[in-house]
Amino acid sequence: MNIRLENKLTLGQILAGKDKTILFAGVGNVLKKDDGAGVYIATGIRDNGRISGLPVEMGIENHIGKINSLAPDILVIADAADFGRQPGFWRLAGVDEMTGLTTGTHNISFAKLSELFLMPVYVLGVQPFDVTFGEEMSGPVIKAVKNITELINSFSGSRSATNPSQNMARSINF
Repeated sequence: MNIRLENKLTLGQILAGKDKTILFAGVGNVLKKDDGAGVYIATGIRDNGRISGLPVEMGIENHIGKINSLAPDILVIADAADFGRQPGFWRLAGVDEMTGLTTGTHNISFAKLSELFLMPVYVLGVQPFDVTFGEEMSGPVIKAVKNITELINSFSGSRSATNPSQNMARSINF
């Protein structure tokens, strides 16, 4: 179901919709430095019943059934995206605006993928600095992830951890 977005909304406008449930699906590879930004955003979100995060890493297409069964009113896919801007720059966009902007850790385009979801889909893109192999995100991307999770959690009445990698470490079960 491809629901075309009629107008551009900001993240704050989406979060302010108190009657809407929002799921943030975190996409990326945490072993490729800044490419893990979306995963860290999803793990930093404190679920309050209305706003929640789901780290899907490199396989969002493997979570289509789960996401549709959770039935959020809005799906926001958080991911690293090359906007050609300064590292740490971020913005919310419609899936049709993201052609060629993500870092390439996906097997299907967001526009095609959005057709499989039963709700409107947005992409929250964060400009990476470095997507080579390694686990440390760059300073500007860490700051952006922290600011984004704090903004999201301010609408849920929760606070995020100071260091995004602390959130990720808590979410991994060995």
